[in-house]
Amino acid sequence: MANVCVITGGGSGMGLSAAKFMDKEKIIVISGRTESKLEKACEELRKEGHTVHYKTCDTSKRESVRELAEYANSLGTITNVINCAGMSPSMTNPETILRINALGTVFVNQEFQKFMGAGSVIVDIASNSAYAMPATLFKMFHPVYKLADIDEDKFLQRILLITGKIKNDYMASGMAYTLSKNFTTWYAAKTAFDLGDRGIRVCSLSPGLVSTDMGNQEIEHGGTMAKVACERRMGTPDELGYAIATVADERNGYLAGVDVLVDGGSTRGNAEFRKSWKNTLEMMGLVS
Repeated sequence: MANVCVITGGGSGMGLSAAKFMDKEKIIVISGRTESKLEKACEELRKEGHTVHYKTCDTSKRESVRELAEYANSLGTITNVINCAGMSPSMTNPETILRINALGTVFVNQEFQKFMGAGSVIVDIASNSAYAMPATLFKMFHPVYKLADIDEDKFLQRILLITGKIKNDYMASGMAYTLSKNFTTWYAAKTAFDLGDRGIRVCSLSPGLVSTDMGNQEIEHGGTMAKVACERRMGTPDELGYAIATVADERNGYLAGVDVLVDGGSTRGNAEFRKSWKNTLEMMGLVS
């Protein structure tokens, strides 16, 4: 039976680039919400020699994710799941960001693991925004994060209470994005320990600012992160795609329960060498 690699958000950007670097012996299933984009991506991948299928999916809806998992399972043995689906602050409101970025991670991890076995891997794509505040501040949200498994509505309500206090719309969405991506790193680690005894490897990967359609929408507000990177630039989709495909490779069997930060050094530069945490907090409207 053929091995199957599933990539949510695979119709463009990092997800599509990751698909290009996957083993051509695998069947690739890409998903997203826009069918025309998925059709175009499939054509591109087939020209490069990949066997690829697509299925529309809204990762903010558990039933949609379940249908994607069942479809992928019907094609072969699911060995790789890369959850790239997500939305950024410029694209939508705090609740939608949380539903797609945070709860989408929960749904993907929970629904796909039902069909996965020893030696398989899940990679959840986060963001270096997961490091936008000191770890001690993020740790305060861990009790809220734990609600995602037991009470999705309460999980959303608790975080929206926080973002609702921020009057600037972009900053409110930015806070939701930051928390959703920090949650992703936390939840991927939690899932790694939940599924480790079954031999299913789970980790997260946090890109910096990348020159995709989504990344380019954030330049006005997040462009300073590129300026504090080692080479003072954004990453490219292919650079991140290769990194994601490498992390998702089964041969990386001991890479589990951690977040892989692929941001050109911008997080370290922001914290120590070129900027301060206070500047980031000011940008998010959390301090004056």
